[in-house]
Amino acid sequence: MADQFFHNAKVYPKADGEAAADCFAVADGRIVSLGVDTPATQRIDLDGRVVMPGFVDCHTHLVWAGDRSAEFAQRQSGADYAATAREGGGILATVRALRAADEETLVALALPRLRALAREGVTQVEIKSGYGLDTDSELKMLRVIRRLGREQPLRIQATFLGAHTVPAGRDRNEYLDEVIEVMLPAIAAEGLADAVDIYVEEIAFSIPDMARLFAAARDHGFALRAHTGQFSDAGATAAACALGARSCDHLEHADAAAVAAMAASDAVAVLLPGAFYCLRETHRPPVALLRAAGVPMAVASDANPGTSPLVSLLAALHMSVVLFGLTPAEALAGVTRHAARALGADTGVLAPGRPADFSAWRIDRPAVLAYQLGGLLPDAVYIGGHRL
Repeated sequence: MADQFFHNAKVYPKADGEAAADCFAVADGRIVSLGVDTPATQRIDLDGRVVMPGFVDCHTHLVWAGDRSAEFAQRQSGADYAATAREGGGILATVRALRAADEETLVALALPRLRALAREGVTQVEIKSGYGLDTDSELKMLRVIRRLGREQPLRIQATFLGAHTVPAGRDRNEYLDEVIEVMLPAIAAEGLADAVDIYVEEIAFSIPDMARLFAAARDHGFALRAHTGQFSDAGATAAACALGARSCDHLEHADAAAVAAMAASDAVAVLLPGAFYCLRETHRPPVALLRAAGVPMAVASDANPGTSPLVSLLAALHMSVVLFGLTPAEALAGVTRHAARALGADTGVLAPGRPADFSAWRIDRPAVLAYQLGGLLPDAVYIGGHRL
């Protein structure tokens, strides 16, 4: 006997774009049957609604304080992001605001952002640290992320991004020593993170830095992720793949060699159209090459206060089609099964044995979610079989 049986539905996706089934059953928070009338304690008529797997936002920086609207205005007047960062703006501006905020404030600021994502059908979110840039502040961020996972229903994964940029007044090698020798052991001891990330770029960290960090992170049992190819690449994506990265994120400047390295590995390409849009970039990720090579492409909001103040995965979904050239089906796969793969999660797919994370929509077909910009909300969102 199942707990719930949902019927009169259009359950997506299927490889040919048609509905995979018209009914499914849930027990103990997981799907136990698909397309089979199953006895259940509760029978729920979905009245022809489209049912989508719960959306997964696999790259966010949702915990922050302050805002960077003045910096945004400067960029609209022609200021360069890298120059702003070198002058103490950019990430370092958010670092100052976050260090000044306590945990209660950070939780209170982050909860509305998570609720906004949940209203759109997002059921799982990855959140990075990286605005602390000292041991106490990075630990504070990660404790807040873990607390958010306990205090609201969305599934939350925490990623340690201590190697986001070099703090003001610090030597890069000295700071990286602190990340590896002090922060990583403390984070591992408290179980505060699921993965470790690094920003490999001329204004941040190098390929040798990534190799050092990843070696230490592997020793502590963390999954590996990397920001690569946003403003340059110089072999960073290929190196991340060779080092075992689960995903490479941004990729605007990834070349054919980078794509070949991704195809030869298990890495997911995480595309972040919000940052591309807000920074007025013109160099697109090599979507055609990634597609031809069979590299799974995830899509995420990159929600952050500076380069992607976008707390909407549906907007990122739309942008990935319009700006990057994904098909609607590719974009929808990018916010479901491929995004889940970037997190090493078993979500993002509606199938027997998988978590019953899904949303129900009064639309004709899933492509509407990629087509329409704004004004779309599901009628219901479920996580583990429980309605939000």
